[in-house]
Amino acid sequence: MSDLIPLITSIALVIALVLLLSSKLKLSSRYERKPRTLNSWSAQDHGIDPTDDVKQ
Repeated sequence: MSDLIPLITSIALVIALVLLLSSKLKLSSRYERKPRTLNSWSAQDHGIDPTDDVKQ
């Protein structure tokens, strides 16, 4: 039982370190792409009706 205490402590330390670094670096936002211009397809993703832009 006393052999498990250092193992559990080191696992908890590694998990805490990984979570801390992932929140600081924000790696997931690096790979998210946003369209440069708002076209009719991406406008629908944002809830904008492209037929409203029809000139009368």
